[in-house]
Amino acid sequence: MNYDWLLLAKKLQSIAQAGLTYTENPYDRSRYEQLQLLTGEILHHFTGTSMDAITDLIKSEKGYLTPKVDVRGVIFREDTILLVRERIDGCWSVPGGWADVGLTPFEVAEKEVWEESGLKVDAIRLLALLDKKCHNHPPDLYHVYKAFILCREKGGSLNGGLETSDVGFFPPDALPPLSKNRITREQIEMLFDYKNNPDKTVLCD
Repeated sequence: MNYDWLLLAKKLQSIAQAGLTYTENPYDRSRYEQLQLLTGEILHHFTGTSMDAITDLIKSEKGYLTPKVDVRGVIFREDTILLVRERIDGCWSVPGGWADVGLTPFEVAEKEVWEESGLKVDAIRLLALLDKKCHNHPPDLYHVYKAFILCREKGGSLNGGLETSDVGFFPPDALPPLSKNRITREQIEMLFDYKNNPDKTVLCD
């Protein structure tokens, strides 16, 4: 039920924000603002995030609300996959982050891998475009699409970055503790399936 209510809250927030963006009627604007407050209370209850933080988040969003895009670079060495240790939670993930305005998805993947692992790569293929809510992640205040992009090494050396404290290649049967908000064991298994079946078509939820 938590996930159903969380999804409902996100849909309500989308309706409220669209209404505030396009309405010119002051009475409708007041109703949409009340809807935002109710949305905030639902998000607070089901995520444990403080009302102040949720209010700041809601107010920071402008215009028509759309999903955020999380881009992840996937690099293999033989039967191992590149993972980086996130400073924020001490757990491990495929390198990546929010898509940047002005950069293509491939450019974001290359940039994130370089900044978080010290490796220079060329992005070569989209493997999967997933809706985060359809997978085994913890609840999230955002509606997120996750893009997994296969990359090929071309230089650099393994080093952590501002957001990462360690870097390494791991086989699928010896994974470190994963940052579940960013990557799941099932998704890593999916990525290895693409490695072993290079003609497999792109997965999209």
